[in-house]
Amino acid sequence: MNDTLAYLFLKLQAMALLVFNRKADALQRFESMLALRPADFYALASRAHVLAQLGRKAEALAAQEQLTERHGDNLAAWFNLGYMLEEAGEHARAEAAFRRVIELDPKMDRAWYGLALVLIQDRRFDEAVAALKKNTELQPMSPFGWYQLARVHVDRQEPEEAVKIIRHLKGFEPKVAAQLERETGLHASPASQPS
Repeated sequence: MNDTLAYLFLKLQAMALLVFNRKADALQRFESMLALRPADFYALASRAHVLAQLGRKAEALAAQEQLTERHGDNLAAWFNLGYMLEEAGEHARAEAAFRRVIELDPKMDRAWYGLALVLIQDRRFDEAVAALKKNTELQPMSPFGWYQLARVHVDRQEPEEAVKIIRHLKGFEPKVAAQLERETGLHASPASQPS
């Protein structure tokens, strides 16, 4: 069997094994695929994903790093690396990964959000506000960026800004607005409707 057919056979096996939740067996197929094609995006990404699902976080992180080394312009690879690094508490490296995504695509709202989370954890609130404003500009109907932005304003002792956000959220995400009111002790009357 030539390398192309062997690769395709392994890929089909891996996909079938994943359907039946046999992740460890699928992982072996991905390793065999990489022996045939060391830079194969699908096999590298799948290996990292399965390792993470198996709870093998250090190996998953190493696999994700290998993916970004081989495919340096892939947004998803960098975003996933940033997420994994943030989860591992490696804030400086996570920040660099999210900034790489933003460099490749400044309109990727999730990268701005991930960057903001890292900045918040490092208590770099001014930079976090800028990242969250960009996130909410790109994704105005998602409550996640708004929620974090309100929390940062509270941390910065700017309750009036948090109240404005709570009021804004009441217009489209009243449950999130109510959660913020409970968590912060701040209350906002609903935005007045034009007559």
